[in-house]
Amino acid sequence: MRIVLFFDLPSITYADQKEYNKFHKFLIKNGYIMMQESVYTKLALNNSVVLSEKEKLKKNKPPKGLVQILVITEKQFARMEYVVGNKKSDVEDTESRLIVL
Repeated sequence: MRIVLFFDLPSITYADQKEYNKFHKFLIKNGYIMMQESVYTKLALNNSVVLSEKEKLKKNKPPKGLVQILVITEKQFARMEYVVGNKKSDVEDTESRLIVL
């Protein structure tokens, strides 16, 4: 499964900018990867991980703005089409695991 997070936060005042930075740092710290500005994704192995992430987001939500969550399967995510531009290749974004013996 894949969690896709969309957000639009105000950044007019210094306090708004501070809240934006706090939320952005929370996303990065918790393993979200930026697809494009204000759109982040995270892999989730099962539905319980999705529910846990939703609770974390609700606890760390900014006081103003719009934050939306969309949960899709990995197969649906893989069918994404790029109309303009290319997929970023500098980020390893797969569900495969590294095993070192």
